[in-house]
Amino acid sequence: MKKRLMELCLSPDLGGLELYMVRAAKALDDRFEVLSVINPLGKLEQYYQGTSYRYELIEKKGTLLMFGAARKLARFIDREEIDVVHLHWTNDIPVAVAARMLSRRRPKLVQTRNMTMTKFKNDPYHRLLYAHIDLMLPVTHQVADQLRRFIPESVRPRIEVLYMGSDRAERLSEEETARLRQERNMDGQFVVGMVGRINEQKGQHLLIEAVARIDDERVHAYFVGHEMEKGYIDRLKARAGELGAAERVHFLGFMKNPHHFYQMCDAVVLASRRETFGLVLIEAMQVGTAVIGSDSGGVLEIIDDGETGLLFKAQDSRSLAEGIMRLQTEEPLRRRLADAGMRKAQTQFSNALQFEKLGAFVDAL
Repeated sequence: MKKRLMELCLSPDLGGLELYMVRAAKALDDRFEVLSVINPLGKLEQYYQGTSYRYELIEKKGTLLMFGAARKLARFIDREEIDVVHLHWTNDIPVAVAARMLSRRRPKLVQTRNMTMTKFKNDPYHRLLYAHIDLMLPVTHQVADQLRRFIPESVRPRIEVLYMGSDRAERLSEEETARLRQERNMDGQFVVGMVGRINEQKGQHLLIEAVARIDDERVHAYFVGHEMEKGYIDRLKARAGELGAAERVHFLGFMKNPHHFYQMCDAVVLASRRETFGLVLIEAMQVGTAVIGSDSGGVLEIIDDGETGLLFKAQDSRSLAEGIMRLQTEEPLRRRLADAGMRKAQTQFSNALQFEKLGAFVDAL
């Protein structure tokens, strides 16, 4: 008999964390009986509508309403006879723990840990929470080390590193890529792309500043993603104008599937202030695009500097500009990094490999 698995993510946002939950639910659907639970105020329902994948909606707004969400979640757990709850958003830990305590089933709890941990969790509240989690799956060894350091051993769940993965996307022909670039008026440009939430933490301003430092009108920056704070894109455009780079900065909005965009780019940048992992890099590497990432966080477990990509000094637009110029002027280097990056992504960070490991962890509970 198949185990019954609940994939839980009540985040109202849409980014790598949330989309990973959807991919996990769909990838494990053959191996387990899977029910996804998502927030109707979020943006994930579009990925389930019109499909055969089962999902339920629970609204969660603020701490006071958390208990109502927990009671509803407990009813889902008992009705669906859930064996394992796999949660993704750190803010869902209290809801999941409360639901476990309220349910008759007392399912196992597994958390994929996408966020860093920087403080000791030795107070009674956090000890209670972590005592009810059976398995934590940090997405990097760096995060795993933090969990072992900051969660008291007496309540610390079992910890196993599980990288996020990416599907091997469709590779476009050179002719198809050229056509798409032409449609976006990219002909003759050196296209540097960035994909992710549009906010200060993701570092779009650093790429704008780096492009402005490069004295070559052919170097353009293209941004894909949701604006998280209304008006922030306008401020970024104003900054580009102040730096004399307004004509070389472009915002394309959100793309449900950015894999074609990655292939339209000559390079893809990840410039986050603190990036726990860096799935965008994996996705770009999978399709053979050269990548540049800041020298911090999980990026260090993805990019081998000078071998599978380039690293730049975090929060330093001058260092980023130097990396972009290297890729622009040294085409053999760019091609070598792109090829090596693609091999690494396909062998170490494939969805098939990582979801097989995830399934094995769930089976063993």
